Amino acid sequence: MGHREQHRSSRIGWLRAAVLGANDGIVSTASLVVGVASSAATRHEVLVAGVAGLVAGALSMAAGEYVSVSSQADTERADIDREKRELATQPETEEDELIAIYIRRGLDQDLSRRVARQLMAKDALVAHARDELGLTEQQAARPLQAAFTSAATFAVGAAVPIAAIVVVPPSVIVVSVTSLVCLIALGAIAARTGGAPVLIGAARVVFWGALAMALTAGVGRIFGTAVG
Repeated sequence: MGHREQHRSSRIGWLRAAVLGANDGIVSTASLVVGVASSAATRHEVLVAGVAGLVAGALSMAAGEYVSVSSQADTERADIDREKRELATQPETEEDELIAIYIRRGLDQDLSRRVARQLMAKDALVAHARDELGLTEQQAARPLQAAFTSAATFAVGAAVPIAAIVVVPPSVIVVSVTSLVCLIALGAIAARTGGAPVLIGAARVVFWGALAMALTAGVGRIFGTAVG
């Protein structure tokens, strides 16, 4: 009995946006909160800064992802439109392109020609999009999906350091430790979902998160002392 395989590459669109959003939400908001808290600000000031960072960051992520992925989608559509025109005006040349691709992949010329003709007879545009352009339905650019995923996961990630402020008085150590623990979990989950080594995935996320928080804490302390 056959079975349907589920490949991790089909998750790449939403997984990239989700991991980027959550990671940026934790790191940027935690760094902002740590920096403000290090300047001897009040609990209210730190909380306002954190919430403002959450809202601004989520909207920025949504806008950035939408514009970026829309550009990718525009490029994909332009390539598809070009293939349509070429298939309509020079089908023989397009068939030869497929034959050459299959020969480079290891098929002999006769088999390559038969495969190219059969695939083009079924759906020439799909065959060229997949084998010539490397475009598939599973990996197609989806701007709205990327925008909503990034904004939502950014908000969830940013809520971590904000929750730490609400539960306990503003503390650089508490916010940093809480955020780093969540970053470890995020890196491990993302690595496991994508099929990568869990330890490496967690370590690289924690390294950059810890670096960002340490630097902003230093900036907050320096400017807080200077103003005070």
